[in-house]
Amino acid sequence: MSLLRRVPQLFAGLVLYGASMALMVESGLGLNPWDVFHQGVSEVTGISYGWVVLLTGIPVLLLWIPLRQRPGFGTMANLVVVGFAADAALALLPSAATMPGRVGYLIGGILVNGFATGLYIGSRMGPGPRDGLMTGLAGRFPRVSLRVFRTGIEVTVLGAGFLLGGTVGVGTIAYALAIGPLVHLFLPLLTVRRPAGGDLPDTFASRYADGTASLRHGGR
Repeated sequence: MSLLRRVPQLFAGLVLYGASMALMVESGLGLNPWDVFHQGVSEVTGISYGWVVLLTGIPVLLLWIPLRQRPGFGTMANLVVVGFAADAALALLPSAATMPGRVGYLIGGILVNGFATGLYIGSRMGPGPRDGLMTGLAGRFPRVSLRVFRTGIEVTVLGAGFLLGGTVGVGTIAYALAIGPLVHLFLPLLTVRRPAGGDLPDTFASRYADGTASLRHGGR
């Protein structure tokens, strides 16, 4: 019975995550660090944004091998679904011609992103390639906190994405400030109960939000 909820929840979360990325792209007001990088690569190569998301995930996933990380079903689904969902949403979304429209896209994108994160992490079907890289590094070097690896990776991809032409702006800051509290709100509500009974502890959401959670139950 658990899988009957977990699989649809996983895919709903991944599709909504891709849609949230598209909303933030269309706002033109700034993206989260990885998406700044994705957009920058797309600008330079001419490859669609969604395909860049997908193709970037492949070498990131290969980095799991020396870190002895094992991908789950959710990991592979994440690799494929998010990019296609982002491209589909970008093709369907009308352009925001006014500043209120752009702000609306930004706010909507951040809210949907937080909800989508709670959905797919809460499905407990495996971390996404990028989060698995962070948790793999933290597992291989336990004396260094996950927060350090997370910050280091995100600063690196943000800088590279900015140099490639990705959009850094108020949305980047707003996302950084809002996504932790949003995940803290949604994750306990959306986490699927373990078959043996019992949910993830409430502290998991707060540890994920501040970058110290293991994310062994999901992630992008």
